[in-house]
Amino acid sequence: MTPTMPLRGSEKDRPLMSERSPKPFCRSFASMTTLPRRGPGYIGSHTTVELIQAGYQVVSIDNLSNSNIEVLDGIEAITGIRPIFYEADCNDEAAIERIFTAHPSIQGVIHFAASKAVGESVQKPLLYYKNNLLSLIVLLEAMQRHGTKGIVFSSSCTVYGQPEILPVTEEAPIQVALSPYGNTKQINEEILSDVVYAGVPYKVIRLRYFNPIGAHPSALIGELPNGVPQNLIPYLTQTAAGIRQQLSVFGDDYNTPDGSCIRDYINVVDLAKAHVIAIERMLDDSKGSEPLETFNIGTGRGVSVLELIHTFEAVTGVKVPHKIVGRREGDIEKVWADPTKANTILGWEAKESLADTLRSAWAWQERLIEKNK
Repeated sequence: MTPTMPLRGSEKDRPLMSERSPKPFCRSFASMTTLPRRGPGYIGSHTTVELIQAGYQVVSIDNLSNSNIEVLDGIEAITGIRPIFYEADCNDEAAIERIFTAHPSIQGVIHFAASKAVGESVQKPLLYYKNNLLSLIVLLEAMQRHGTKGIVFSSSCTVYGQPEILPVTEEAPIQVALSPYGNTKQINEEILSDVVYAGVPYKVIRLRYFNPIGAHPSALIGELPNGVPQNLIPYLTQTAAGIRQQLSVFGDDYNTPDGSCIRDYINVVDLAKAHVIAIERMLDDSKGSEPLETFNIGTGRGVSVLELIHTFEAVTGVKVPHKIVGRREGDIEKVWADPTKANTILGWEAKESLADTLRSAWAWQERLIEKNK
Protein backbone atom coordinates (compact mmCIF):
# COMPACT_ATOMS: atom_id res chain seq x y z
CA MET A 1 0.00 0.00 0.00
CA THR A 2 1.35 3.42 -0.89
CA PRO A 3 1.25 6.48 1.39
CA THR A 4 -2.07 8.27 1.68
CA MET A 5 -3.38 9.40 -1.68
CA PRO A 6 -5.89 12.25 -1.99
CA LEU A 7 -9.26 11.68 -3.57
CA ARG A 8 -9.64 13.14 -7.02
CA GLY A 9 -12.38 15.61 -7.79
CA SER A 10 -13.68 18.39 -5.61
CA GLU A 11 -12.98 18.90 -1.93
CA LYS A 12 -16.21 16.97 -1.29
CA ASP A 13 -14.71 13.89 -2.94
CA ARG A 14 -16.67 13.11 -6.06
CA PRO A 15 -16.56 9.49 -7.26
CA LEU A 16 -14.19 8.97 -10.16
CA MET A 17 -16.80 6.95 -12.00
CA SER A 18 -20.52 7.05 -12.69
CA GLU A 19 -22.91 6.64 -9.77
CA ARG A 20 -25.82 5.17 -11.71
CA SER A 21 -27.69 2.53 -9.73
CA PRO A 22 -27.24 -1.03 -10.99
CA LYS A 23 -30.83 -2.22 -10.57
CA PRO A 24 -34.01 -0.75 -9.13
CA PHE A 25 -34.39 -3.75 -6.81
CA CYS A 26 -31.09 -3.10 -5.10
CA ARG A 27 -31.60 -4.45 -1.59
CA SER A 28 -28.80 -2.73 0.26
CA PHE A 29 -25.39 -1.19 -0.08
CA ALA A 30 -22.18 -3.13 0.33
CA SER A 31 -19.11 -0.98 0.63
CA MET A 32 -16.09 -2.68 -0.86
CA THR A 33 -13.34 -1.21 1.26
CA THR A 34 -10.14 -2.37 -0.32
CA LEU A 35 -6.49 -1.39 -0.77
CA PRO A 36 -4.13 -3.85 -2.42
CA ARG A 37 -7.06 -6.30 -2.42
CA ARG A 38 -9.51 -3.66 -3.48
CA GLY A 39 -12.62 -3.18 -5.56
CA PRO A 40 -10.40 -3.00 -8.65
CA GLY A 41 -8.05 -5.51 -6.98
CA TYR A 42 -8.02 -9.24 -7.49
CA ILE A 43 -10.50 -10.62 -4.96
CA GLY A 44 -12.33 -7.30 -4.69
CA SER A 45 -13.13 -7.15 -8.41
CA HIS A 46 -14.51 -10.69 -8.51
CA THR A 47 -16.54 -10.06 -5.36
CA THR A 48 -17.87 -6.82 -6.83
CA VAL A 49 -19.16 -8.77 -9.83
CA GLU A 50 -20.92 -11.31 -7.61
CA LEU A 51 -22.44 -8.58 -5.42
CA ILE A 52 -23.75 -6.63 -8.40
CA GLN A 53 -25.22 -9.78 -9.91
CA ALA A 54 -26.91 -10.47 -6.55
CA GLY A 55 -28.61 -7.05 -6.69
CA TYR A 56 -26.35 -4.97 -4.45
CA GLN A 57 -25.04 -1.51 -5.20
CA VAL A 58 -21.31 -1.39 -4.60
CA VAL A 59 -19.16 1.49 -3.40
CA SER A 60 -15.49 0.67 -3.97
CA ILE A 61 -12.44 2.31 -2.39
CA ASP A 62 -8.89 1.73 -3.61
CA ASN A 63 -5.65 3.68 -3.64
CA LEU A 64 -4.56 1.83 -6.83
CA SER A 65 -1.17 1.03 -5.32
CA ASN A 66 -1.30 -2.51 -6.68
CA SER A 67 -4.25 -2.49 -9.07
CA ASN A 68 -5.46 -0.87 -12.25
CA ILE A 69 -8.42 1.43 -12.81
CA GLU A 70 -9.14 -0.41 -16.07
CA VAL A 71 -10.44 -3.35 -14.02
CA LEU A 72 -13.65 -1.33 -13.64
CA ASP A 73 -14.13 -1.71 -17.41
CA GLY A 74 -14.05 -5.47 -17.01
CA ILE A 75 -16.57 -5.37 -14.16
CA GLU A 76 -18.87 -3.22 -16.27
CA ALA A 77 -18.47 -5.50 -19.29
CA ILE A 78 -19.50 -8.54 -17.21
CA THR A 79 -22.36 -6.97 -15.23
CA GLY A 80 -23.51 -4.03 -17.35
CA ILE A 81 -22.98 -1.80 -14.29
CA ARG A 82 -20.00 0.31 -13.30
CA PRO A 83 -19.54 0.39 -9.54
CA ILE A 84 -19.19 3.67 -7.70
CA PHE A 85 -15.46 4.14 -7.20
CA TYR A 86 -13.28 6.38 -5.05
CA GLU A 87 -9.52 6.59 -5.30
CA ALA A 88 -8.56 6.89 -1.65
CA ASP A 89 -6.42 5.33 1.02
CA CYS A 90 -8.21 3.39 3.75
CA ASN A 91 -5.75 4.81 6.28
CA ASP A 92 -7.02 8.33 5.52
CA GLU A 93 -9.62 9.01 8.22
CA ALA A 94 -10.93 12.19 6.60
CA ALA A 95 -11.40 10.51 3.21
CA ILE A 96 -13.22 7.51 4.71
CA GLU A 97 -15.48 9.81 6.72
CA ARG A 98 -16.40 11.81 3.62
CA ILE A 99 -17.25 8.65 1.69
CA PHE A 100 -19.46 7.27 4.45
CA THR A 101 -21.17 10.67 4.72
CA ALA A 102 -21.76 10.76 0.96
CA HIS A 103 -23.41 7.31 1.08
CA PRO A 104 -25.57 7.17 4.22
CA SER A 105 -27.36 4.01 3.05
CA ILE A 106 -24.25 1.83 3.36
CA GLN A 107 -25.19 -1.19 5.47
CA GLY A 108 -22.26 -3.56 5.08
CA VAL A 109 -18.52 -3.42 4.59
CA ILE A 110 -16.24 -6.03 3.06
CA HIS A 111 -12.69 -5.19 4.07
CA PHE A 112 -9.92 -6.49 1.81
CA ALA A 113 -7.42 -3.72 2.56
CA ALA A 114 -4.01 -5.20 3.21
CA SER A 115 -0.49 -5.55 1.97
CA LYS A 116 -0.36 -9.28 1.40
CA ALA A 117 3.00 -10.80 0.38
CA VAL A 118 4.51 -13.06 3.02
CA GLY A 119 8.10 -12.69 1.80
CA GLU A 120 7.86 -8.92 1.44
CA SER A 121 6.39 -8.60 4.93
CA VAL A 122 9.54 -10.15 6.40
CA GLN A 123 11.60 -7.46 4.65
CA LYS A 124 9.20 -4.56 5.32
CA PRO A 125 7.44 -5.30 8.61
CA LEU A 126 6.59 -1.70 9.53
CA LEU A 127 4.86 -1.16 6.18
CA TYR A 128 2.69 -4.18 6.86
CA TYR A 129 1.81 -3.20 10.42
CA LYS A 130 0.90 0.33 9.35
CA ASN A 131 -1.14 -0.63 6.31
CA ASN A 132 -2.92 -3.68 7.64
CA LEU A 133 -3.81 -2.52 11.15
CA LEU A 134 -4.59 1.17 10.74
CA SER A 135 -6.99 0.66 7.81
CA LEU A 136 -9.18 -1.67 9.87
CA ILE A 137 -9.28 0.70 12.84
CA VAL A 138 -10.23 3.65 10.63
CA LEU A 139 -13.07 1.65 9.07
CA LEU A 140 -14.43 0.33 12.36
CA GLU A 141 -14.55 3.84 13.81
CA ALA A 142 -16.40 5.12 10.72
CA MET A 143 -18.84 2.21 10.85
CA GLN A 144 -19.72 2.95 14.45
CA ARG A 145 -20.31 6.63 13.72
CA HIS A 146 -22.58 5.85 10.75
CA GLY A 147 -24.56 2.91 12.08
CA THR A 148 -23.25 0.32 9.62
CA LYS A 149 -24.75 -3.13 10.29
CA GLY A 150 -21.69 -5.29 9.81
CA ILE A 151 -18.29 -6.07 8.34
CA VAL A 152 -16.95 -9.11 6.51
CA PHE A 153 -13.22 -9.23 7.16
CA SER A 154 -10.71 -10.73 4.75
CA SER A 155 -8.62 -12.91 7.03
CA SER A 156 -6.20 -15.66 6.11
CA CYS A 157 -5.15 -19.21 6.89
CA THR A 158 -1.83 -17.67 7.96
CA VAL A 159 -3.45 -17.03 11.36
CA TYR A 160 -3.05 -20.77 12.04
CA GLY A 161 0.72 -20.66 11.58
CA GLN A 162 1.80 -24.27 11.05
CA PRO A 163 -1.23 -26.23 12.28
CA GLU A 164 -0.64 -29.26 14.46
CA ILE A 165 -3.58 -31.15 12.89
CA LEU A 166 -4.64 -31.14 9.23
CA PRO A 167 -7.06 -30.34 7.75
CA VAL A 168 -7.35 -27.31 9.99
CA THR A 169 -10.68 -26.30 11.56
CA GLU A 170 -11.74 -22.90 12.89
CA GLU A 171 -11.27 -24.24 16.42
CA ALA A 172 -7.57 -24.97 15.89
CA PRO A 173 -5.24 -23.10 18.24
CA ILE A 174 -3.68 -19.98 16.78
CA GLN A 175 0.04 -20.63 16.47
CA VAL A 176 2.83 -18.08 16.55
CA ALA A 177 2.76 -16.27 13.20
CA LEU A 178 5.63 -17.09 10.87
CA SER A 179 5.58 -13.69 9.13
CA PRO A 180 4.59 -10.08 9.86
CA TYR A 181 1.77 -10.52 7.32
CA GLY A 182 0.38 -13.47 9.26
CA ASN A 183 0.80 -11.55 12.50
CA THR A 184 -1.22 -8.60 11.17
CA LYS A 185 -4.07 -10.96 10.34
CA GLN A 186 -3.92 -12.40 13.86
CA ILE A 187 -3.92 -8.92 15.41
CA ASN A 188 -6.80 -7.78 13.19
CA GLU A 189 -8.82 -10.80 14.26
CA GLU A 190 -8.10 -9.92 17.90
CA ILE A 191 -9.21 -6.33 17.29
CA LEU A 192 -12.50 -7.59 15.86
CA SER A 193 -13.00 -9.96 18.79
CA ASP A 194 -12.33 -7.14 21.25
CA VAL A 195 -14.74 -4.66 19.67
CA VAL A 196 -17.51 -7.27 19.57
CA TYR A 197 -16.85 -8.11 23.24
CA ALA A 198 -17.06 -4.38 23.99
CA GLY A 199 -20.59 -4.37 22.57
CA VAL A 200 -20.31 -2.58 19.22
CA PRO A 201 -23.66 -2.35 17.39
CA TYR A 202 -22.48 -4.17 14.26
CA LYS A 203 -21.79 -7.82 13.40
CA VAL A 204 -18.49 -9.31 12.27
CA ILE A 205 -17.82 -12.27 9.99
CA ARG A 206 -14.20 -13.30 9.55
CA LEU A 207 -13.48 -15.31 6.40
CA ARG A 208 -10.19 -17.15 6.64
CA TYR A 209 -9.10 -17.53 3.03
CA PHE A 210 -6.75 -20.20 1.92
CA ASN A 211 -5.02 -19.53 -1.45
CA PRO A 212 -7.17 -17.81 -4.11
CA ILE A 213 -6.18 -18.45 -7.73
CA GLY A 214 -7.73 -18.33 -11.19
CA ALA A 215 -9.81 -15.72 -12.99
CA HIS A 216 -13.37 -14.97 -14.01
CA PRO A 217 -14.56 -17.43 -16.70
CA SER A 218 -15.13 -14.50 -19.08
CA ALA A 219 -11.38 -13.69 -18.89
CA LEU A 220 -12.42 -10.03 -18.50
CA ILE A 221 -10.98 -9.74 -14.97
CA GLY A 222 -8.24 -11.62 -13.16
CA GLU A 223 -5.15 -11.14 -11.05
CA LEU A 224 -3.26 -8.11 -12.37
CA PRO A 225 -0.49 -7.02 -9.99
CA ASN A 226 1.62 -3.99 -10.70
CA GLY A 227 5.28 -4.80 -11.37
CA VAL A 228 6.78 -8.16 -10.42
CA PRO A 229 4.08 -10.47 -9.05
CA GLN A 230 4.34 -11.45 -5.39
CA ASN A 231 1.87 -14.34 -5.74
CA LEU A 232 2.54 -17.73 -7.30
CA ILE A 233 -0.03 -17.94 -10.10
CA PRO A 234 0.56 -14.60 -11.87
CA TYR A 235 4.30 -15.29 -11.72
CA LEU A 236 3.68 -18.80 -13.07
CA THR A 237 1.49 -17.62 -15.96
CA GLN A 238 3.89 -14.80 -16.81
CA THR A 239 6.73 -17.34 -16.89
CA ALA A 240 4.70 -19.64 -19.11
CA ALA A 241 4.07 -16.67 -21.40
CA GLY A 242 7.78 -15.84 -21.59
CA ILE A 243 7.45 -12.57 -19.68
CA ARG A 244 9.50 -13.95 -16.78
CA GLN A 245 12.54 -16.13 -17.37
CA GLN A 246 11.98 -18.72 -14.68
CA LEU A 247 9.75 -19.54 -11.73
CA SER A 248 11.45 -20.17 -8.40
CA VAL A 249 10.12 -22.96 -6.18
CA PHE A 250 11.08 -22.11 -2.62
CA GLY A 251 12.34 -25.34 -1.11
CA ASP A 252 12.07 -29.04 -1.98
CA ASP A 253 13.10 -30.39 1.42
CA TYR A 254 9.84 -29.93 3.35
CA ASN A 255 8.12 -32.88 5.01
CA THR A 256 5.69 -33.32 2.11
CA PRO A 257 5.43 -36.02 -0.60
CA ASP A 258 7.49 -34.07 -3.16
CA GLY A 259 9.32 -31.75 -0.76
CA SER A 260 7.54 -28.55 -1.81
CA CYS A 261 5.05 -26.57 0.29
CA ILE A 262 1.39 -27.62 0.30
CA ARG A 263 -1.49 -25.16 0.08
CA ASP A 264 -5.26 -25.21 -0.41
CA TYR A 265 -5.88 -23.44 -3.74
CA ILE A 266 -9.39 -22.05 -4.11
CA ASN A 267 -11.00 -20.60 -7.23
CA VAL A 268 -11.40 -16.85 -6.84
CA VAL A 269 -15.02 -16.87 -8.07
CA ASP A 270 -15.92 -19.52 -5.49
CA LEU A 271 -14.27 -17.29 -2.88
CA ALA A 272 -16.16 -14.22 -4.12
CA LYS A 273 -19.47 -16.04 -3.78
CA ALA A 274 -18.66 -16.79 -0.14
CA HIS A 275 -18.58 -13.02 0.49
CA VAL A 276 -22.07 -12.54 -0.94
CA ILE A 277 -23.41 -15.31 1.29
CA ALA A 278 -21.65 -13.78 4.30
CA ILE A 279 -23.08 -10.32 3.57
CA GLU A 280 -26.59 -11.76 3.21
CA ARG A 281 -26.24 -13.67 6.49
CA MET A 282 -24.97 -10.60 8.30
CA LEU A 283 -27.62 -8.18 7.02
CA ASP A 284 -30.62 -10.52 7.29
CA ASP A 285 -31.65 -10.74 10.94
CA SER A 286 -33.71 -13.85 10.20
CA LYS A 287 -30.51 -15.79 9.44
CA GLY A 288 -29.68 -15.85 13.15
CA SER A 289 -26.01 -14.97 12.81
CA GLU A 290 -23.94 -14.43 15.95
CA PRO A 291 -22.22 -11.08 16.67
CA LEU A 292 -18.88 -12.67 15.69
CA GLU A 293 -18.47 -15.64 13.35
CA THR A 294 -15.45 -17.22 11.66
CA PHE A 295 -15.34 -19.51 8.62
CA ASN A 296 -12.61 -21.31 6.70
CA ILE A 297 -12.97 -20.69 2.96
CA GLY A 298 -11.05 -23.42 1.17
CA THR A 299 -11.48 -26.60 -0.84
CA GLY A 300 -10.34 -29.09 1.78
CA ARG A 301 -7.59 -30.41 -0.50
CA GLY A 302 -3.88 -29.75 -0.17
CA VAL A 303 -1.82 -29.36 -3.36
CA SER A 304 1.94 -28.96 -3.48
CA VAL A 305 3.66 -26.23 -5.47
CA LEU A 306 5.24 -28.78 -7.78
CA GLU A 307 1.91 -30.57 -8.26
CA LEU A 308 0.33 -27.22 -9.15
CA ILE A 309 3.00 -26.54 -11.78
CA HIS A 310 2.61 -30.01 -13.30
CA THR A 311 -1.19 -29.70 -13.36
CA PHE A 312 -0.94 -26.33 -15.12
CA GLU A 313 1.36 -27.83 -17.74
CA ALA A 314 -0.97 -30.80 -18.25
CA VAL A 315 -4.18 -28.78 -18.70
CA THR A 316 -2.72 -25.99 -20.85
CA GLY A 317 -0.01 -27.82 -22.78
CA VAL A 318 2.41 -25.02 -21.88
CA LYS A 319 5.69 -25.66 -20.09
CA VAL A 320 6.69 -23.59 -17.07
CA PRO A 321 10.47 -23.17 -16.72
CA HIS A 322 11.19 -23.50 -13.00
CA LYS A 323 14.03 -24.16 -10.61
CA ILE A 324 14.33 -25.20 -6.99
CA VAL A 325 15.82 -22.56 -4.71
CA GLY A 326 16.22 -22.28 -0.96
CA ARG A 327 13.31 -21.96 1.44
CA ARG A 328 11.69 -18.53 1.77
CA GLU A 329 11.51 -17.06 5.23
CA GLY A 330 7.96 -16.88 6.57
CA ASP A 331 6.53 -19.77 4.51
CA ILE A 332 4.36 -22.38 6.22
CA GLU A 333 5.18 -25.98 5.31
CA LYS A 334 1.66 -27.28 4.71
CA VAL A 335 -1.89 -26.16 5.37
CA TRP A 336 -5.31 -26.95 3.99
CA ALA A 337 -8.82 -26.29 5.18
CA ASP A 338 -11.58 -28.22 6.80
CA PRO A 339 -14.46 -26.21 5.25
CA THR A 340 -17.23 -28.18 6.98
CA LYS A 341 -18.45 -25.19 9.00
CA ALA A 342 -18.83 -22.98 5.91
CA ASN A 343 -20.45 -25.86 4.02
CA THR A 344 -22.97 -26.46 6.80
CA ILE A 345 -23.78 -23.01 8.22
CA LEU A 346 -23.28 -20.79 5.16
CA GLY A 347 -24.40 -23.38 2.64
CA TRP A 348 -21.26 -22.53 0.65
CA GLU A 349 -18.84 -24.92 -0.98
CA ALA A 350 -15.99 -24.73 -3.46
CA LYS A 351 -17.21 -26.01 -6.83
CA GLU A 352 -14.49 -25.36 -9.41
CA SER A 353 -11.79 -27.97 -10.03
CA LEU A 354 -8.09 -27.18 -9.87
CA ALA A 355 -7.76 -27.97 -13.59
CA ASP A 356 -10.53 -25.57 -14.61
CA THR A 357 -9.20 -22.91 -12.28
CA LEU A 358 -5.73 -23.10 -13.82
CA ARG A 359 -7.26 -22.98 -17.31
CA SER A 360 -9.03 -19.76 -16.31
CA ALA A 361 -5.76 -18.25 -15.07
CA TRP A 362 -4.09 -19.06 -18.40
CA ALA A 363 -7.04 -17.70 -20.41
CA TRP A 364 -6.69 -14.42 -18.47
CA GLN A 365 -2.94 -14.30 -19.18
CA GLU A 366 -3.55 -14.96 -22.87
CA ARG A 367 -6.07 -12.12 -22.97
CA LEU A 368 -3.52 -9.77 -21.42
CA ILE A 369 -0.94 -10.81 -24.01
CA GLU A 370 -3.41 -10.18 -26.84
CA LYS A 371 -4.43 -6.85 -25.37
CA ASN A 372 -0.82 -5.65 -25.11
CA LYS A 373 0.14 -6.55 -28.68
